[in-house]
Amino acid sequence: MRSLNFVHRVSLDFSGTMFPHAICLGDADNDSLNELIVGDTSGKLLVYKNDDSKPWITRTCVGMLTCVAVGDVCNKGKNLVVAVGAEGWFHLFDLTAANASKADSSSQHEFLSPDDQRPFFTQHIPANTKVILISDIDGDGRCELVVGYTDRVVRAFRWEEPSDSSEGGSGQLVLLKKWLLEGQVDSLSVNPGPEGLPELMVSQPGCGYAILLCTWTQQDSTDSEEDGPSRDVVLHLTTGRIHNKNVSTHLIGSITESFMCLFLFSHVKGTLKLMDSSEQLLWSVQVDHQLFALQKLDVTGDGREEVVACAWDGQTYIIDHNRTVVRFQFDENVNAFCAGQYTCKEGKNSPCLVYVSFNQKIYIYWKVELERMESTNLLRVLEEKPEFKSHLKALGVGEYINNLNSDVRKPIQLRADHRSLNPNQHLLSLRLKLNS
Repeated sequence: MRSLNFVHRVSLDFSGTMFPHAICLGDADNDSLNELIVGDTSGKLLVYKNDDSKPWITRTCVGMLTCVAVGDVCNKGKNLVVAVGAEGWFHLFDLTAANASKADSSSQHEFLSPDDQRPFFTQHIPANTKVILISDIDGDGRCELVVGYTDRVVRAFRWEEPSDSSEGGSGQLVLLKKWLLEGQVDSLSVNPGPEGLPELMVSQPGCGYAILLCTWTQQDSTDSEEDGPSRDVVLHLTTGRIHNKNVSTHLIGSITESFMCLFLFSHVKGTLKLMDSSEQLLWSVQVDHQLFALQKLDVTGDGREEVVACAWDGQTYIIDHNRTVVRFQFDENVNAFCAGQYTCKEGKNSPCLVYVSFNQKIYIYWKVELERMESTNLLRVLEEKPEFKSHLKALGVGEYINNLNSDVRKPIQLRADHRSLNPNQHLLSLRLKLNS
């Protein structure tokens, strides 16, 4: 397993405390460049932009923020920032206007009154929110808001507006469905099903997961809580039996590899499994750290996403679909972690890793890019250079190097044919030749 050392890093000031899911990366102001959004336990929503250590925007919410997200939750064709508190307050922020107003301002940071810092929409939903997801979960082309709670309940909401209204803040969240799970909900994700339609997946303790069926129709789209929790839950056990129910599980879906859609999950003991949509196990990896966060990120730039898993002590694993593993050690204990695209010093989105430490700092490692995941050797790299073979031929060692690569099964014949050659001298001469 190779160890990496990323060097491009910026440090952001953060004096609060936060929950693990109160951090995300996304285009908060609809300028096609991603920002970092963080919510703390005092109700502050902080948006960081570029490499500035101070927050670009600060907003005030009600209660402790447990989850933040960015997405087109109102289905208006633009991203909004969602912040949900432990007490059940749902906050909606539109930062598009803030970005436009700053284009003509000499100051990068806002100085607003308390009224200006409040969300443009607030609604109370059931309390004890643990994790949220903004995605199209029923295949109708519209986004829904999925909320997982600490009492093993998952609810799906949709933004609805009156048909005669044109104002952006005149709508509200409408409950679509409520599911009751057997175990704690640690993560939500969407993965294409066998027919290509999205399936809502939720992790379950003991290395399991469940698929939540979206059975609402246009006629019965209001599944009221008085009717009791819905039981449209299909439990899946990856090993045919439930492991320790006290061990949490995390999953992530829609990992792209050409046209395949895969999902991977881990539990706190450090087991990583990659499975396809037919529940076939592709591989399993055991690591010696307690993992708590699971993300996906294309670090090689080939359009295929790798899986990024982070442990509490900062050990970070990057794994591709061929089970090639590389690791990076962040030098502090981690309070929260996320990975994705972020705009830093180069003025464009680049892959990044974000760590929230316990010393009132957020560290962003940007330009997290690898030429390849798998290990290689010097000869293979040099063979990609067109002048390599001509230099070998000029030195008289071309045939010897070729035999080392393709005829290693005949070591005795190699010694007989080339006993007068000293490979170390030829490689040293070759290096001097290539550098000249």
